[in-house]
Amino acid sequence: MSIHKHQHDEHTQTAERQQIQEPPLYRVLLHNDDYTTMDFVIDILENVFHKTPAEATRIMLLVHRQGIGNCGEYPRSIAETKVVTVTKLARDRGFPLLCSMQKV
Repeated sequence: MSIHKHQHDEHTQTAERQQIQEPPLYRVLLHNDDYTTMDFVIDILENVFHKTPAEATRIMLLVHRQGIGNCGEYPRSIAETKVVTVTKLARDRGFPLLCSMQKV
């Protein structure tokens, strides 16, 4: 019985020494243009990025005033999916809204 306990202790010690690396995060950005409506941007922020109405309005105004706004930081695959989703929704509605991602 002590042999099994000793083997378990070695495994536990090895696991404690290993460091788990978090996947790199990517910032998803919306870019201002002269055609996409503010209401559509708010809708995107609420439905794709799950922002509250207040958060969505704040980010939309940031995009409008500064030309770019941060929608959130996500692992690469999630960020890519959000960029594709936003782009498709915008094109389906006839808007040229640009959504991009950059490594944090």
